[in-house]
Amino acid sequence: MQLKKLGLIINPWAGVGGPAGLKGSDGAETVEQALAAGIEPQSHRRAAIALEALKPFSQQLEILCFAGDMGEDIAKSFEFRTEVVGRAGSSPSTPADTESAARAIRDAGSDLIVFVGGDGTARNLVNALGDDFPVLGIPAGVKMHSACFAISPRAAGEILRRLMAGQLVDLHQREVRDIDEKSFREGRVSTRYYGELLVPEEGHFLQAVKNAGREVEELAVADIAADLVEELDPDTLYIVGPGSTTLAVLNEVGCEGTLLGVDLLRDGELVAADVNAPQIEQAIKAHGGPVKIVLTAIGGQGHLIGRGNQQFSPGVLRAVGRDNLVVVATKTKITELGGRPLLVDSGDLQLDEEWSGFIRVITGYRDAILYPLSNGGV
Repeated sequence: MQLKKLGLIINPWAGVGGPAGLKGSDGAETVEQALAAGIEPQSHRRAAIALEALKPFSQQLEILCFAGDMGEDIAKSFEFRTEVVGRAGSSPSTPADTESAARAIRDAGSDLIVFVGGDGTARNLVNALGDDFPVLGIPAGVKMHSACFAISPRAAGEILRRLMAGQLVDLHQREVRDIDEKSFREGRVSTRYYGELLVPEEGHFLQAVKNAGREVEELAVADIAADLVEELDPDTLYIVGPGSTTLAVLNEVGCEGTLLGVDLLRDGELVAADVNAPQIEQAIKAHGGPVKIVLTAIGGQGHLIGRGNQQFSPGVLRAVGRDNLVVVATKTKITELGGRPLLVDSGDLQLDEEWSGFIRVITGYRDAILYPLSNGGV
């Protein structure tokens, strides 16, 4: 396909709950809590990163969108020819507005719809379009279990650039999955299959479905935890990210920890649980001493930063530094990537590039490997 009319749908509040430690952004109350915590929405900035790749084609491409912050504002900021085909029925916009936009844009003759959001937004596209109209997701959500998203906004831009250039890009149906955010906030992961979307797929630019965490590797995880606990420094503040592997580290020192949140550990004590990005930054400043981040990758996808752990904002990451990043993962999790690198999608393109390269991954007791960390290779 070669694009002439590109549909654009932006969920303005997608992902705003991530840095706030709210584990999702569904619902007006969640958005209000995130904004009250000082979190700035990121959807438009992530859309801009992707659309930057289309600037050379601005005179050849027409953007079809809804009015205002659902697409019109960012399209006109790039000086694309823009046709507004409708507007949201309320402010802030709702999932029903996303579905209305998808149908209106399709009916207006769009070749493909690119949408900015998370798994909930992808579900809206399934409801509105089914599985036979091409779409592409620019990742901006918190959880991101679905396989219809590019691995980063810049990767989405590269797929769009290739379509504009008339290059051959395959179309495949890809799964849409989502979790129950209420259960997620209570520490339970319950995913559900919602359907499929038709997605342009090119090389390594599209993410995989997140594995359901079917680890039956208690011994491997225990070995990783034992290795790391032996190396804990009582004067260092450890910022421990989400996941069963990192939780095992906290459990090894006798702390309950938060499976799906970010916890602070110092001198064998849990000093704060389920913290958000501003709280982490404050803790780093108050500590005044050495700080390390302990992270594990998402199974199947390989994202180390930027999926389900947006509490690690660019500000937090820069304050701690790449050299103080401790990565833990079982060899099974690494093997399941099939040679694909671990991924960093912090939302800060310069940071993502600076942090790319080989990184040490603890895979067992006194066992570690060097493995590539990539910003998507665009």
